[in-house]
Amino acid sequence: MSKIRLSKSSISKKEQLAVSEVLAKEYLGMGDVTHEFEIAIADYLEVNDNQVATVNTGTSALHIALSAIGIQPGDEVLVPSLTYVASFQAISALGAIPIACEVLPNTLFLDSIDVRSKITSKSKAIMPVHYASSCKGIEDIYTIATEFNLRVIEDAAQAFGSIHEGKKIGSFGDIICFSFDGIKNITCGEGGAVISSDLSVIEKIKDARLLGVIKDTEKRYLGQRSWDFDVEEQGFRYHLSNINAAIGKVQLSRIDKFRSKRQQIAKKYVTEFCSLEGIDVLDFSFSEIMPHIFVAKSSQRNELREYLLEKNIEVGIHYKPNHKLTKYKNNIELPVTDSIYEQILTLPCHYDLTDEEQDYIIESIRDFYE
Repeated sequence: MSKIRLSKSSISKKEQLAVSEVLAKEYLGMGDVTHEFEIAIADYLEVNDNQVATVNTGTSALHIALSAIGIQPGDEVLVPSLTYVASFQAISALGAIPIACEVLPNTLFLDSIDVRSKITSKSKAIMPVHYASSCKGIEDIYTIATEFNLRVIEDAAQAFGSIHEGKKIGSFGDIICFSFDGIKNITCGEGGAVISSDLSVIEKIKDARLLGVIKDTEKRYLGQRSWDFDVEEQGFRYHLSNINAAIGKVQLSRIDKFRSKRQQIAKKYVTEFCSLEGIDVLDFSFSEIMPHIFVAKSSQRNELREYLLEKNIEVGIHYKPNHKLTKYKNNIELPVTDSIYEQILTLPCHYDLTDEEQDYIIESIRDFYE
């Protein structure tokens, strides 16, 4: 068996053609195609067009959303330690302090009890992470946010295309941030988006993504530039280009096929592992979420990982907890997170994974345990 990739983009001739059309027009930066992609996202989520602002990465989405709600140096943002470092970097980039919190052992979603215990007078926001595309338990986070008057910025980088309680992720909530990087549920190559019904936040983001130039977004949509302009607040160069948006538009048109295949893969893993002693799966509904990654837990994680790598099966570990990183160490103790980190293993899950490849993965894991 040739190497089985952990994750990958699925690019068709349609994406290639869409990029070629942008190149032919020779207007490569943010413009009409970016606007069309934002409208397509809004249509998909069934929200108003003015609730969507695209940016160049998912990390930018988090950073610019935090900036838009006025997060200042010294402010505290509560966030699970078990997340990619981007979540923490977006917070610390503003001089704010990420407060590392525990996750629930069966879903790896933010532990609301631990969050509540760590709220102080400096707390300004909570950043729940849709780990492995699920936000099971998010209602408890919003209850706390309401009680303590905190904003909620959902790191939904992995969750585009997922559903919670019958509603699409992004169609409800305070501020929701998506990633469209090369291996996400849909990709722009690199890209992201912020969704919110708080239009004051979206308007700030639309200016801030273009270096703070007021109302420059409208000009860019028309292929124009602002020459006589003003800037009132800190901005960033975070806008999404027509090239990236062109890829995203086509990817969005394929999302139903992407979701069906990813769900099929996840459900097959669950079915095959439910009777296998030694490996556990997370408590997710794979009929609702669109799994960006498939994470299992094993007390023999390191041995299993080496075994699968020797079998030419690429696997991952999502993620090294941030409180273990030099920049964010502060003697905090998170025993649940520490224990989970020693067990989690990510298995291949992407649109181009074949039945033969998945059968080989499952057979290899069975051989390891039996």
